[in-house]
Order: sequence, then structure tokens, then C-alpha cells
Amino acid sequence: MKEQVAVPRAEFRSYYGRPVLKPPVWEWKIPAYLFTGGLSAGSAMLGAGADLTGRPVLRRASRLGALGALAASLYLLVADLGRPERFLHMLRVAKPSSPMSVGTWILVAYGPGAGVAAVAELVPARWRGTMPGRLLRWLARPAGLSAAAIAPGVASYTSVLLSQTAVPGWHEAYRQLPFVFTGSAAASGAGWGLVFAPVGEAGPARRLAVVGAAAEVVASKVIDQRLGLTSQAYTTGKAHRLRKWSEYLTLGGAVGALAGRRSRAVSVASGLALLAGSALQRFGVFEAGVESTRDPKYVVVPQRDRVSRGSER
Repeated sequence: MKEQVAVPRAEFRSYYGRPVLKPPVWEWKIPAYLFTGGLSAGSAMLGAGADLTGRPVLRRASRLGALGALAASLYLLVADLGRPERFLHMLRVAKPSSPMSVGTWILVAYGPGAGVAAVAELVPARWRGTMPGRLLRWLARPAGLSAAAIAPGVASYTSVLLSQTAVPGWHEAYRQLPFVFTGSAAASGAGWGLVFAPVGEAGPARRLAVVGAAAEVVASKVIDQRLGLTSQAYTTGKAHRLRKWSEYLTLGGAVGALAGRRSRAVSVASGLALLAGSALQRFGVFEAGVESTRDPKYVVVPQRDRVSRGSER
């Protein structure tokens, strides 16, 4: 006969019902900043590929998308910080041990290349023969390649920023979040290209969409299944709904990208689905982290498990 325990299983309650951790005070601007930064990185990579393979419309759309998304990302970050000088203060130091400092300098290294490549696309035809016009055209390719080389860092550094916090939902997913964010960035950049480039030039965007969507969805599934108790923050509530819709839109966008080789309407719809899926993924990850700070079990149980594993060695 199975022996029954005398003491009932403890329920995790905090002092006066207050959470163990303070929930992040960040607003919607931060997940939007995560999305626009990823979109900029994905567009920069796609723009460089289009430039090297002779696809001018896709190159122009991607370069302009990279700069526009970067500007939106910086605006959202500065708006959340409250005062613009706070961003400038981060440029006074360079600390390799600080993800925030490293991320700031990644943006500083990335921005000029993305900016020069995009501005070169805006030079009016009558100015292209002038000295400044010729100089910009000459600089556009190395600038675009420079931005593309740094773009993987732009796409993934925000995941490192989140996973280095004390928020259980982000910290426990430190192995998977870089793959989720990089895949999401690639999918969104591909989506932008599919929306604005003709089908004849959208081949690289279609391939990038499939690769990015696969990386994002597979890494998200790993989070759902391998984080133990912390996975519940991702598989329940608002975070689950956002990420589920993200999965549907991302997979649908990838399938549409392959099916829309000859249809402009299907390509545009697929691109919009990929963009929406990427945005919902960032908001879903953000919500999962916030939710994990509200329930003490996400803090207490993983810590006890780590202590138990340590005592058994």
C-alpha cells in the first residue's frame, strides 16, 4: 500500500502576497523595440544579398527598411528611457562584461553602414553624377556589407540582454532566445522584402523566410518543452496566445512565400504574415517574462531544483 505523506505539499506564497521579484516596468515600447531592431537586421542582410546578386528593387526596399526600422528602434528605446541623454551616457563607457554596453556599441557600429547604404538609394537621378552622388554610390556596397556583417549581432543581442536579467522566464531560456530572436529577425526582414519587391526579385527573400521561420518555430518549441516549470509562463495565458498566433502566421507566411513564386498578391500576404508573426513573437516572449515575475513558483522551484542537483553531486 502506498504511504501517504503527513505534510501536504507546500503552496508557494510570498510575504503579504507580494511577488518575489518586481515585474519589469517596461511598457509596450520595449517589445516593439525588440521587433524593429530585428527587422532592421534582417533587412540589412537581405539588402546585401540583393546587392551582390543584382536585384535593385529588393536592394532598395531592404536598405530603406533597415534604416527606417533602426530609426524606429532607437526612438522606442530612447522614449522608454525617458530622457535622450540616458542613451548618450551609455556611450561614455565600453564594458565587455555588460550586455547593455556591448549592445549599445553594436548599434553604434551598425548604424553608419545601414545609414549610408540607405541614403545612397535616395539620391535623385540628377545628383548621381555629382561628386557627392558618386561618392555615396561608391560607398553604398561596402557600407551595406558592413551592416550585414554586424546584423546578426543586432538581431541577437537583445535576447542576451533579457536572459541576463533576474526574470525567470527570460533567464531560464538563455540558450534558446538567441535562436528565436535571430530566426524572427530573418523572417521579418524576408517579410519586408516580399511586400515591397516584385516576385522576379524575391527569390532570396523567400529562402530567407523559410530558414528564419524554421529557426524561430523550432527554438520556440524547445522553450515550450525543455524549461521545466518555467515553460508554463510561455504555454499559458496571454503569452501563449500571442506566441500561438505568431506560430500560425510565421508558418503560414513561410508556406505562402514558397507558394507565391508567381503571384504578387500571395507574396505580399505572406510578407505581412511574417511581419505580424515576428512582432507577436517578441510581445509573447515579453509577456512570458513579465508573467514569470508575478508567481513565486517560477522563482522558488527552479532554485530548489538547482540546489537539489548540487547536493546530489
